[in-house]
Amino acid sequence: MIDIRIPKFQWGQPVSAVIDLFNDGSYPDREPEVLLVSRGSRGEVVQVGHHEETNTPVYMVEFQEGCVVGCLEEEISPV
Repeated sequence: MIDIRIPKFQWGQPVSAVIDLFNDGSYPDREPEVLLVSRGSRGEVVQVGHHEETNTPVYMVEFQEGCVVGCLEEEISPV
């Protein structure tokens, strides 16, 4: 069994994207591989969950561009 990692970020916390975030096919209103959020874009954590198989935190982040994207800890940083 894999130990659950404690989330680094909390609901309501401002963050920014540390890399460009592209649609991996899970964002329904955009074409696959299209840029969703540019590196440096700011957003706010609106939900914290975890990936079932790896027990790693997953953050739903609402970015200023108006889209909500699921992010891993290495894809965002605190503002």
